Amino acid sequence: MSQDIRELVSLSSRILADDGQGDFIWGHSSARDPEGRGIWIKPSGLGLEEITPETVQLVGHDGTLLEGSGAVQFEYPIHTEIMAARPEVGGVVHTHAPNAVALAAAGVDLLPVSHAANYFVPPQVPRYTDTADLIMTQELGIDVAKCLDSAQALFLVNHGIVTVGPDLQTATMAALLLEQAAAQQLRTLSFGGTPSYSDEAESLSKRDHIYNEIALAKAWDYLVRKVTTR
Repeated sequence: MSQDIRELVSLSSRILADDGQGDFIWGHSSARDPEGRGIWIKPSGLGLEEITPETVQLVGHDGTLLEGSGAVQFEYPIHTEIMAARPEVGGVVHTHAPNAVALAAAGVDLLPVSHAANYFVPPQVPRYTDTADLIMTQELGIDVAKCLDSAQALFLVNHGIVTVGPDLQTATMAALLLEQAAAQQLRTLSFGGTPSYSDEAESLSKRDHIYNEIALAKAWDYLVRKVTTR
């Protein structure tokens, strides 16, 4: 079982890197430990593209390294506190996705100008603005979890993004879709004019048609093939 989770965290990390969400050694994804011991997460000091199953750590709720080696992520409270607040969440992603960071810093709402944005909107993606510093304490992790509330994604303004899902596969897909949505919106607005976008009813319909559970699973399988068959 632990080997399967290590492989999942490794695949998530490599898929995020392949999408351009790597930031040197920063950014991380995690899966909830099925035995309730904490989270499986990449260690500090490695890039997303470097993560193999052997490098993945089991980290307790208080940041104690339970399995694996190396330094623990400073920002582990993002993951542990969200999972503590949201029992239904099985995976959490935090990256410094460049287009999503730019969109949030500009103070612009995410608009459903593309398929990808409909995964999130409506409602609007919440924005955490209490600090742009690292989320290194339990108190800050709790604040982030409160700001996320029941949403699937959160902008850490001037910092990065957080996405969640019932499993790490879904949380990873959400991170890719949020960055894709932000990139498409920036491209759309660069043309000027009067951008058009889906209304609430159409957005919800598109979300069900395009991003249902079966479709997301097939998209995940595609991404796995993409990073493992080169």
